[in-house]
Amino acid sequence: MRAILGKLKGDRVIWFIVAALSLFSVLAVYSSTGTLAYRFQAGNTEYYLIRHFIIMVLGFLLMFVAHKIKYTYYSRLSQLAIILAVPLLLLTLLMGTNINEASRWITLPVINITFQSSDFAKLALIMYIARMLTKKQEQIKDFKSAFVPIIVPVILVCGFILPANLSTAIILFATSVVLMFIGRVSMKYIMALIFLGVVLMSVFIAILLRSPDTGRLYTWKNRVENFIDKENADTYQSDQAKIAIATGGVTGKMPGNSTQRNFLPHAYSDFIYAIIIEEYGLVGGFMVLMLYLILLFRGVRIAHRSPGTFGAFLAAGLTFSLVFQAMINMAVTVGLLPVTGQPLPMVSMGGTSLWFTSLAIGIILSVSRKVEELESQEGGEYVAA
Repeated sequence: MRAILGKLKGDRVIWFIVAALSLFSVLAVYSSTGTLAYRFQAGNTEYYLIRHFIIMVLGFLLMFVAHKIKYTYYSRLSQLAIILAVPLLLLTLLMGTNINEASRWITLPVINITFQSSDFAKLALIMYIARMLTKKQEQIKDFKSAFVPIIVPVILVCGFILPANLSTAIILFATSVVLMFIGRVSMKYIMALIFLGVVLMSVFIAILLRSPDTGRLYTWKNRVENFIDKENADTYQSDQAKIAIATGGVTGKMPGNSTQRNFLPHAYSDFIYAIIIEEYGLVGGFMVLMLYLILLFRGVRIAHRSPGTFGAFLAAGLTFSLVFQAMINMAVTVGLLPVTGQPLPMVSMGGTSLWFTSLAIGIILSVSRKVEELESQEGGEYVAA
């Protein structure tokens, strides 16, 4: 065990957070997939547990490899990644696998692996913005030479994600805005961009509420209407989540004793936080929330201590993206936001989405590994100038 721990470099607290979230994940997924097992696996309740465990192990391997790569190499990789991401998103939109009236998935030929191209695009865009902000620091206040090259890929990627996955597009756009603010982009450009985004979103929602009840537009319209008008809406998912939270109490029903897992749709993914609270109570729910807040703190700390601007932007962008997604998932579960379909990072059952999350955390750890090396060389805490 000591030999294995010795090979794990970087922020030890983040490694602990990953281990803790993974433990919650294994227990909650095993508990919440019973209905799936009886429906599709003839009652073999271990099937999804083993499947999820294998996916998690592969995710740890990806995280380990990513944290061993020098973080500056990701600057070069981002160029190739963004070139691949844009056409891949377009291809998904036009020819992707349609699930729940949304073309989010694409199947890779030969290896026959299906994944959400938006997961890859998120990682690619954040790395690319970090690279561009670093390269353009001398002209960062200039509209043509700095702002335009940064905002164009943001518009393209978020625009191609939006038709099938509105919530992911919003999270990625918000992360991009935060990165631009940290990167000293002119506030007048950022405020103009936010204003434009709010106006376009308001127009979009207005059109949505008056659109015919067809396709993905109907799904969004239904979710917005259900959230606004709870008295006359179909709030089955939210109601079941609230029942799970209410019956969980302070200490919960203990592992494996959830009853709402039999009634709550997507209890193993979108609403897994409700199952955690039902079985582990408000204590368990608070622990999960604190783990993400500590991850946010450590990510910002790594960014502050990074020896280079690229590492700082990279760590900050990836951390904000993961924590934003987690907060939205938990806010949906407790009824503060309309249903979005966002999984809880490192906890929800998933495939390639968990792998891309693992890669993101591995890259953050790669930056922290460099900070750790500099601190050991200088015999104290290293803080970037």
